Amino acid sequence: MSDLSSAAAVLDAIDAGERPERAELRAAVRDTLTVLAEKWPGRNVEVRVPPYGAVQCGEGPRHTRGTPPNVIETDPATWLRLALGRQTWDEAMDAAKVSAEGSRADLSAVLPL
Repeated sequence: MSDLSSAAAVLDAIDAGERPERAELRAAVRDTLTVLAEKWPGRNVEVRVPPYGAVQCGEGPRHTRGTPPNVIETDPATWLRLALGRQTWDEAMDAAKVSAEGSRADLSAVLPL
């Protein structure tokens, strides 16, 4: 598994009201998405964190063409909070910070990373 300390540093900056460098934020999002795909392999759920990355993961029926039947999308700051355990899945859903479509579009069992 990847070291998430750089992602934590980026999130600390965001939570302190600072704007991290675009490259640092992109790297933090991509690193955490990679860890998610390693932790929960598969191709049934697509997790999107625009504009920095997306990954297919999740066990279930194999998906081979087009958009998977289960899609999750959120902003970079919310994704990092979820990935690092600073916000729960339910909190993010209740605050409408995550869009989740499909019967398996739920990351509560695999987050935090």
